[in-house]
Amino acid sequence: MKNCLILHGTSNDSQRNWFQWLRGNLEDVGFKVWVPDLPGADVPNPKTYNEFLFSSDWDFNDESILVGHSSGAVEIFSLLQNLSDGTQVDKAILVGAFKDNLGVDDLSRLFDETYDWELIKTKAKEFIFFHSDNDPYCPLDHAEYLAKELDGELIVMPGEAHFSISTAGEKYKEFPELLEKVLN
Repeated sequence: MKNCLILHGTSNDSQRNWFQWLRGNLEDVGFKVWVPDLPGADVPNPKTYNEFLFSSDWDFNDESILVGHSSGAVEIFSLLQNLSDGTQVDKAILVGAFKDNLGVDDLSRLFDETYDWELIKTKAKEFIFFHSDNDPYCPLDHAEYLAKELDGELIVMPGEAHFSISTAGEKYKEFPELLEKVLN
């Protein structure tokens, strides 16, 4: 069964931005969807997140699509790196991803582990990055670097800030371009 795990970013939760809109649209076409509230999201920590996600009954398999926003995108790197041998997901879609702590101490735990891009690349059939040319938090060159390391598709959407209501306005209660990539 097609399934989608949607992970929010720092100091956020499952109810904000486009997360529930995406959930509803995917459930309408038969997906199983989980949009958890990540524990301790004010100071994201992949160890804590992985313990939470891997201890659930969620099944990561070849029909899984992982969607992460901001630090939720970085968590997807950790999830993929720590999937059991032989497990590969269908797609990883990363929105506003970044490759270091951006000079913010609260994001440092995200990079406690060294990411093995060659290993991570084997854990998803496809990587898609959404990024804006004016993201106030995450420079475009981070997404360019990550897309290159993971042989991913980079979609640059001009003027969309951080793909959130707080940075780009109420239009990010929805995200039709992302829905299209999940479904295709």
